[in-house]
Amino acid sequence: MSNGGGRPRSAVHHQLGGAMADNAAPERSDFGTPNAARMFDYYLGGKDNYAADREAARRVLGATPDVPLAALENREFLKRVIPFLVAEQAISQFVDIGSGLPTQGNVHQLVRQHHPDVRVAYVDNDAVAVEYCRSLLHGLPTVTAVFGDLRDPECVLSHPGLGALIDFARPVALLMTLVLDLIPPGDSPYEAVAAFRDALSPGSFFVLSHASHDGREPGALTDISGLHDTPGAPHIMRSRAEIARFFDGFELVDPGVVFLSQWRPTGEYPPRGGIRWGYCGAGAKS
Repeated sequence: MSNGGGRPRSAVHHQLGGAMADNAAPERSDFGTPNAARMFDYYLGGKDNYAADREAARRVLGATPDVPLAALENREFLKRVIPFLVAEQAISQFVDIGSGLPTQGNVHQLVRQHHPDVRVAYVDNDAVAVEYCRSLLHGLPTVTAVFGDLRDPECVLSHPGLGALIDFARPVALLMTLVLDLIPPGDSPYEAVAAFRDALSPGSFFVLSHASHDGREPGALTDISGLHDTPGAPHIMRSRAEIARFFDGFELVDPGVVFLSQWRPTGEYPPRGGIRWGYCGAGAKS
């Protein structure tokens, strides 16, 4: 999900070409400009990236070669939290905001390992990401992909494609994994999350992962300051306290806000405590 800064609702809606209202495709992405979602795809060994994405990603890897492991840890976190939501909490609806490009281990693939009829809606504001999702999801009636920008909760929540699949009167699992770190303070990320929270019914869950400087050697990430930033998508590192604030109004699930590798580890992964690149957590709405 490629996000910019400081734009009001009307400007965000215009950028998306009105797609959240009429489902028409926005302008295609600029393939000559690095894109955070496509860089993430490159880190995971995907094929849906371009020369500009690979060049930017390689510069990041030159300074911090463990970035792909951090991306993998985020996927492993999803593999642990989704069974908790589906099998233990009986959640049958998922909304994945900032879903990015389709890669192995997508949410709909993971939930189907535990229940075949769970509904999944992917939301992203990158045209290529949504187009790829739609092509892969063809013929799957319980999965959809729609254009939307998390900075504009009203338009996302009123999108007809989302409303056709997801019933917000029933419990929903709202996922925002490694996307809020693309939203600078000027774009009111806490207010946006609160707006989505208020739309959720009791019994719903909020799942978050977010990059952080915590747990790294002082100055360890200084070399990539600005390298991982793509035009319109600054990379915002937040502290544990700042990340925990996104859970205001939710009751945190044990073990709370912890490093990715520390959320209910199975013993199969990760090795030796994992990479301390970011925090994660899950919270319930009562």
